[in-house]
Amino acid sequence: MTTPAIASKPRVAHISSAHQRNDIRIFVKECSSLARAGYDVRLYVGDDNGEAVVNGVNIHDVGASAPGRFRRMIIKPWRIWSALRRNKEKVVHFHDPELIPITLLLHWAGTSVVYDAHEDVPRQILSKPWLPNGTRRLIAGLFEAVENFAARRYTAVVTATPHIAARFARIGARTLDINNYPLPNELVAVPQPDQQTAPQAKSRSICYIGGISAIRGVREIIAALPTANATLLLAGPFENAALEAELRAMPGWRNVQYKGVVSREGVRDILAEASIGLVLFHPMPNHIHALPNKMFEYMSASVPVMASNFAMWLDIIERSGAGRCANPEDPADIARVLREMLDDPESLRRHAQAGRHAVETEFNWVSEERKLLDLYADLTA
Repeated sequence: MTTPAIASKPRVAHISSAHQRNDIRIFVKECSSLARAGYDVRLYVGDDNGEAVVNGVNIHDVGASAPGRFRRMIIKPWRIWSALRRNKEKVVHFHDPELIPITLLLHWAGTSVVYDAHEDVPRQILSKPWLPNGTRRLIAGLFEAVENFAARRYTAVVTATPHIAARFARIGARTLDINNYPLPNELVAVPQPDQQTAPQAKSRSICYIGGISAIRGVREIIAALPTANATLLLAGPFENAALEAELRAMPGWRNVQYKGVVSREGVRDILAEASIGLVLFHPMPNHIHALPNKMFEYMSASVPVMASNFAMWLDIIERSGAGRCANPEDPADIARVLREMLDDPESLRRHAQAGRHAVETEFNWVSEERKLLDLYADLTA
């Protein structure tokens, strides 16, 4: 991917209190794209991994806070705020809703602030397992009021889906959707897969890579494995120890190969082995309009997709021809669709080709990068 460089080097800052420094959207896509275009990019994080320069991005470490969600949400933002003020940053692009208080202060002090809304947070709050059921709707409503108040004041709001963008546009915020589509060739095992590397040569291995939680369908997937006669290549962190113990006790766990938390190279290796990639999230309010990065990463690696049968996802899968959909809450339906797919190597080959074609022609980072660079040209003019 080639990016036109700019003549000077305006300085811009990205900040995150909750994401890893090598986060795919923040670092690999946005920060690295800006650095390639000639911006002096500073990424502020707090993880105790020290200062670094990677891909032309200057990473500043404000230090990790003590363990615990409360400490992360309260202490780390103020450390980041102090560093931003000390370095006199003029353009700040932030990625976590807990940073709204400090970024409002920055806005009122004259800083150009961009809010990157990765999720529809008010709808996400409705499914937070650590919040009591009776409080979720109240907390979601209060948060949405605060978020809307701030969004109307920021220089711009960038969102990960058109659905989230439409929500902010309705309240009058300057809004731009920059979809979380993949880098076209990042996860391809060879420079351009030829059709001799066909899915029929693979085993009956399927994969899920990402956060392992109940609302992402992991129970139903594991329950479906024996009937589907499939092996699950599973990678990512468990939501908690109790869920891990429960899953390991399921009969279907003997059909699981748990790979742990893997690097991007590890992701590539798993995708090279898998015949199907799964994204079977439950129909939670923040899932049904999401554009899951994993779905498009599977497609980019020529891995057929099996996705939840939400209307929007069904449209993407059927329009692209990249795979099949199933009821994510029904292990029997999951098993049925898996068997049908795995028993038909020729259909798998067609799904693999169609998914890859869809990424090459539509669902890729190239067009999204252009939108990002156009926004920054305005911010730094």
